[in-house]
Amino acid sequence: MNGPFSHPWLIFVLSFAMMSLCAVFGARVLGIRFPHDKDAREDFDIVLAAALTLLGLIIGFTFSMAVSRFEQRKNYEEDEANAIGTEYTRAGLLAAADTTKVRALLKSYVDERILYYQTRDAGQLRQIDARTQELQAQLWSAVEAPVRAGQPNPILALVVSGMNDVLNSQSYTQAAWWNRIPPAAWGLMVLIALLCNMLLGVRASRLKQRGLLLEVLPVMLSVAFLLIADIDSPRGGYIHVRPLNLMSLAASLR
Repeated sequence: MNGPFSHPWLIFVLSFAMMSLCAVFGARVLGIRFPHDKDAREDFDIVLAAALTLLGLIIGFTFSMAVSRFEQRKNYEEDEANAIGTEYTRAGLLAAADTTKVRALLKSYVDERILYYQTRDAGQLRQIDARTQELQAQLWSAVEAPVRAGQPNPILALVVSGMNDVLNSQSYTQAAWWNRIPPAAWGLMVLIALLCNMLLGVRASRLKQRGLLLEVLPVMLSVAFLLIADIDSPRGGYIHVRPLNLMSLAASLR
């Protein structure tokens, strides 16, 4: 998913600007019409506390969604490395020529998978995807040929099963990288945050030192949005899944 949700710092700037404007609007416009007798203030404080509690719960759930998706991407990276390493070992069960061919292709395949995790450029990513699909076709052909040439046996079935795991692991990884926080969840969280800042502005409209108060909540919420967007974005921001298992595997294969 592209767009602003893949750029955490853009999320931070936009959310801070919008929430600050809402707080100022609540303090300077809505606060003038709000009755400030004791009973009204008590009722308003209950509403404000309930709104802030709801916002905190939604941010907590959204953060949990982002972390679970990040952990899923890490787990699939480990699964990919295990599947490729296992198939590299099983390739030794083939004939010598087939073993050499499959292992050479697996080495190239590991390098492409590492680049997939490390690249941040959309054009380079398309090239990596094209080369990955080409290598997958060659890998499958490399294990398919011995099966078609001779009588199928449990050993060949084991090699083919391992190659199937290699190809499936890439599909699982791709699906995990596409699995992002839904835009509707972002929209709901941002909407409630804007309303909370507006209510806070109304509550602080009669305070003399309200400038700092009106900026505290927008800063806190913007930082929270920044962190959620950073964790949820596979290629944006600074928090990424590093292909440590794949790099270790590539070093061992060399």
